[in-house]
Amino acid sequence: MTRVEQVNQKRRGRRAAGEDTRSALIAAAREAFVEKGYDGATVRAIAARAGVDAAMVNHWFGGKEGLFAQSVLQLPFDPSEILKRLLDGPVEQAGERIIRTFVTVWDANGGGTFAALIRSVTSQQEVADALKSFFINAIFKNLLAAIGAEQRELRATLCATQLVGLGIVRYVVRFEPLASTDPDTLVKAIAPNMQRYLTGEIDN
Repeated sequence: MTRVEQVNQKRRGRRAAGEDTRSALIAAAREAFVEKGYDGATVRAIAARAGVDAAMVNHWFGGKEGLFAQSVLQLPFDPSEILKRLLDGPVEQAGERIIRTFVTVWDANGGGTFAALIRSVTSQQEVADALKSFFINAIFKNLLAAIGAEQRELRATLCATQLVGLGIVRYVVRFEPLASTDPDTLVKAIAPNMQRYLTGEIDN
């Protein structure tokens, strides 16, 4: 590295207080985790990609785990906002809204954040716990409570298996033709089963 490059690197690592270092790290980490998974993405490499000193990761997130939680586990939508969207309409069409909403959001970023999440589940228990917390506790249990469903624990888990399974096939292993099927066709094919998990008979 030349003297000029070293100076530039130092300048990038010493961002002014008004600059959004935290956002830069989140953006860089999301890219790195998508490309390399949790184990392959190092703090030093993420910081370099963001143009900041590696110490900023500990400063803002407490370490790699915290950065992962903020960049990948917090998928590109807020749970409370997604819940409002899923509840906005007739209960009997909730299955359609679930499939359409998640496929649309994931498709918009190529499924990258979801893929990074799934690739890290097998090696990181906190990732698996966060995945469960997001889909089952933050989304499906609240949705089922709002529509007055019974057997919420079981129904929430069934809904999560449908959605996570869809995400794995579409964005991780990319089985064709499902990986490139348009969202409208996916909604028509999968929503009826999701709706049964929400409001139909599941014990007969």
